[in-house]
Amino acid sequence: MKSFLLSISVIALTLVGKVAIAQTDNATLNIRLYPIQTITVNTTQKTVNLDYKTTADYTDGVSLAEADHLTVYSTGAFVVKVKSASANLTGAKANIDANDVTISPLAGTSNQLANATYTPRNLSNTDQMIISSNTGSVNKNFNITYKAAGAQKYVDKYFKTENPTVYTTTVTYTIEAN
Repeated sequence: MKSFLLSISVIALTLVGKVAIAQTDNATLNIRLYPIQTITVNTTQKTVNLDYKTTADYTDGVSLAEADHLTVYSTGAFVVKVKSASANLTGAKANIDANDVTISPLAGTSNQLANATYTPRNLSNTDQMIISSNTGSVNKNFNITYKAAGAQKYVDKYFKTENPTVYTTTVTYTIEAN
């Protein structure tokens, strides 16, 4: 019996010596978020025409509301700015001041940004904030209304050799993290 117990002891000690001791190590997991802001102008609204066709247009001014004109995606708070390529809308024979045009933003059809701020601005060749939000936006739409001067301001800006007389500038919208 002693030999049997001795054999079991030897086997037990042999098995204990062969058991691996567990080891641990660590890895660091990072979720890294980078800022993404995109802005697009509705492809069917890339050209905005403010047409003066009646005496009331020259008296009251002309406006055009572009529904869902801008689509914005932003990973966090953002601002949208607007500017004109130059201080004037240029024509073949004369110019019109860009600041005669007011850009007015509003929430679009897919916009539930409760804390967004909308600020109408007269167009300028320097960036001006028109929309700000303290939260991100996933493909939210914004309406933009373009309004040009009345009070007969453009009565002397029509030239018979052009029909219609056209004044133009490029309007640029920019989105930035806030």
